[in-house]
Amino acid sequence: MSALDDRGDHGRRLLLVHAHPDDEAIGTGATMARYAAEGAHVTLVTCTLGELGEVIPADLAHLAADRENRLGQYRVGELAAACQALGVTDHRFLGGPGRWRDSGMMGLPANDEPGSFWQADVNEAAGELVAIIREVRPQVIVTYDDNGYYGHPDHIQAHRVAWRAFQLASDPSVRPGGSDASPWRVAKFYATAMPGSALVTTEIDGARQLAAKTAAMRAHATQITVDSPFYMLSNKIVQRITRHEHYILLAGERGPAVGRPGHEDDLFSGLR
Repeated sequence: MSALDDRGDHGRRLLLVHAHPDDEAIGTGATMARYAAEGAHVTLVTCTLGELGEVIPADLAHLAADRENRLGQYRVGELAAACQALGVTDHRFLGGPGRWRDSGMMGLPANDEPGSFWQADVNEAAGELVAIIREVRPQVIVTYDDNGYYGHPDHIQAHRVAWRAFQLASDPSVRPGGSDASPWRVAKFYATAMPGSALVTTEIDGARQLAAKTAAMRAHATQITVDSPFYMLSNKIVQRITRHEHYILLAGERGPAVGRPGHEDDLFSGLR
């Protein structure tokens, strides 16, 4: 029996499914740090090593896929440092490190490569996630919407896999890998959302966790240039590091509306 199983309905448990290292810090870093600081069990599942990311620092350019092809392994270390900054101690790679490879941006030849996450069998990948869900028993799952937030194939696939696992985790006939873990019903399923979207149901204020989020983003030095309070990706567009993070409730009952404009202010809102 997992050490988490004896928690029963006590203790908040949050599971996040992200496509690549750095996605967790940029989009949900303040949220993860907030709940970890409040004593919730926060589990991060990353679907690829981000092998095809563009390398920003010139002194690390040799790691890129078209040169030494060692970026993925390097980013494992960056992700570990980011999780430490966020106070998150439970991180897993879906299916194990490198089980599925970064698919690259939509329309690139890498999308069609065997072993890419975009080519993964959704039920197989979902089975790997079901096993984690049944071990951790989260009340809440966070991932992307069906467009993957901005259309990246791995983000879209992460949504498909997480949604399928959300459905399968409570089905007693599903036993991934022969697991005997008891079925588990996740209460709420969220997608990350852009600020200002009319679909937003939930806004997390991570003001107290802004420093932790900034440190986590800085840990992903191959992908993010941080000059607090701003950051820049390889596209060289300067953006502000935000303390507010936004979500859309895709399944489950919406909690009491508070704050502006009638949004939930807690992913666990309405849950006992």
